[in-house]
Amino acid sequence: MQQDLVGRYALVTGAGAGIGKSTALRLAARGAIVGVNDLKDELVSDTVEAVIAAGGHAFPVVKNVSTREGITEAVNIVYEKGGRFDILISNAAWVRYQSVLEIAPETVDRMLDVGFKAVIWGIQAAAAVMDPERGGAIVNVASTAALRSAANSIVYSGIKSGILGITRAAAAELGARNIRVNAVCPSAVPTEGTARNRNEERDARRVATTPLGRLGNVDDIAKAIVYLVSDDAGFVTAQWLAVDGGITFTNI
Repeated sequence: MQQDLVGRYALVTGAGAGIGKSTALRLAARGAIVGVNDLKDELVSDTVEAVIAAGGHAFPVVKNVSTREGITEAVNIVYEKGGRFDILISNAAWVRYQSVLEIAPETVDRMLDVGFKAVIWGIQAAAAVMDPERGGAIVNVASTAALRSAANSIVYSGIKSGILGITRAAAAELGARNIRVNAVCPSAVPTEGTARNRNEERDARRVATTPLGRLGNVDDIAKAIVYLVSDDAGFVTAQWLAVDGGITFTNI
């Protein structure tokens, strides 16, 4: 595997499991030094240990990134660790699906704090410490729910659509500082976090309507994220990439 990210310091939020963990492992495999963020010590430790066991470099960043103070502290921990900050992956989310008539204020508030506001504050904190000569790369994890929506997802779809707007606006403003900002839009990916919203019948229906004939996995998404932060994507910014096996833009 190429080592094009050697010496670059990265923060991955929500890296205790799922897409975040796979992304941390792939960034480290390419040479990055990865700050592993999550709320629970044991999840963070598992990812850090997995990275080190694979020959990479990682360190724990146990912070609640749902607040401006928390995500800023997380970014600053990484910056102070290496004297530089190069890559931010905003992956953390807290998700509940509810019908329009069932939506509760506390659900909306928490989903916005973790999945929307944290993206804004993360970009702000990262831009403040990224070197304008070296620049940096930010990837926000959105969803194909930003592109097409299902019932019971009004809050989730709204947040993920908003992330695409945040991505474009940040790219427009931060390009002058040599900071690239992109997003990925995964389709349904089996993870610990999505288990509550999946079942065999639903998964089978998704597989049947996906041109590539399978569900995605966390590594599919991680590979796309690492591409977007790598020098291979050096002229790519303000974009979203659907990593979905073709399900969003086809009808089979």
